[in-house]
Amino acid sequence: MGVAQVGKKSIISLLLDLSTLRVATNDFGEGNMLGKRGFGMVHKGVLPDDSEKIKDLDWGRRFKIINVLARGLQYLHEDSQLKIVHQDLKASNILLDFDYNPKVSDFGLAKICGGDQSEDVTSRIAGT
Repeated sequence: MGVAQVGKKSIISLLLDLSTLRVATNDFGEGNMLGKRGFGMVHKGVLPDDSEKIKDLDWGRRFKIINVLARGLQYLHEDSQLKIVHQDLKASNILLDFDYNPKVSDFGLAKICGGDQSEDVTSRIAGT
């Protein structure tokens, strides 16, 4: 992994080589497969040096994550020019960076609503 300097902080590049990915996903084993998406199979993986960080996820950090996610969803639904409904929000679609800042991922089922559209009636079931 490379290290980049951003302002006063150093961040580790998230570019991983194939051998690291093979170890993290148990050689892309079926037990680590989450599903198949538009661009191929999706596997969960565990990087060897991230297990200690889980112990740092106390209630204060969890509360911060929830608040940031709520503000982000409010922005998508109410404050942005394009109103975006994610439609597949779940724990596995929330990514945390090295400072535990949450990022919403997988907008594959997202829907853009008109600016004056306040409700939608659909019979399509979204998500898994």
